[in-house]
Amino acid sequence: MERRTLGNSDLAITRVGYGAWAIGGTGWEYAWGPQKDEDSIAAIRRSLELGVNWIDTAAVYGLGHSEDVVARALDDRKGDRPYVFTKCGLVWDERGRLSRTFTAASVRQECENSLRRLRVAAIDLYQVHWPPENDAELEEGWAEMAALKHEGKVRWIGVSNFSVEQMRRARTIAPVTSLQPPYSLVRRSVEEETLPFCRKGDIGVIVYAPMASGLLTGAMTRERALGLPADDWRRRSPEFNEPNLTRNLALVERLRAVGKRYGRSAGEVAIAWTLRNPAVTGAIVGARTAAQAEGVMRAAELRLSEVDIVEIEG
Repeated sequence: MERRTLGNSDLAITRVGYGAWAIGGTGWEYAWGPQKDEDSIAAIRRSLELGVNWIDTAAVYGLGHSEDVVARALDDRKGDRPYVFTKCGLVWDERGRLSRTFTAASVRQECENSLRRLRVAAIDLYQVHWPPENDAELEEGWAEMAALKHEGKVRWIGVSNFSVEQMRRARTIAPVTSLQPPYSLVRRSVEEETLPFCRKGDIGVIVYAPMASGLLTGAMTRERALGLPADDWRRRSPEFNEPNLTRNLALVERLRAVGKRYGRSAGEVAIAWTLRNPAVTGAIVGARTAAQAEGVMRAAELRLSEVDIVEIEG
């Protein structure tokens, strides 16, 4: 697979990486419904076999479970070990209630917990998951992440869901290697200011939800969207409900028509659409089974024409 350097780092990442959100399993606020660990492990291993060289997870996914599953998937791996990216800044209490915390003490403890669960000596890219609820913690938490990098516990540090102004504040303390924003055909707000800022400032961009959390895969039907399990967070998403659902399913049909010309799925077209933006270094792509990985992890090979783009965007 083609690789690109992530921002100011020495990480040469494939254009598509494995996203480990859904494999956190059920039992927490942003779960995707039930998930079998053996399916998750098979999906990760198949993605790596296809050439993917990085995995993106977070402590909060499954309240630690996703990181555990990633570590199990990499046990006894022969050949090059993939880069492992994870995140801090979202913590939970004994009842599983989430809060955005970015104090120095919390960042350090979360890092130690992630190192233990992932069973690695250093985290390749450590990201703050969301801006803190207490805005005054931004500088404190970022300084602690820079300290972790200096100590060798993490190799590079990045942000997720940050605004341009928040990135500017962080950069006064230590360089920002990467930003992880949502970006897809149904979420394009970062195009106007955020992506140009990152491109100009040598900040790598790894976008999440390029298939709009499964909505643009081509496998999501109206019946399936309206019948999602009660513990699947997407059931509450406006994009999976009317009036947006009808519009989004019409978009899927355009993606399907373009994909048919190339022998590709609607989901692969949706991913390729995000990768055509010159500011985007890579896209995080989730897969819950080996078969799903087989169907999307080669999306970066697809090159869309201007005619395709016009048709997709309607």
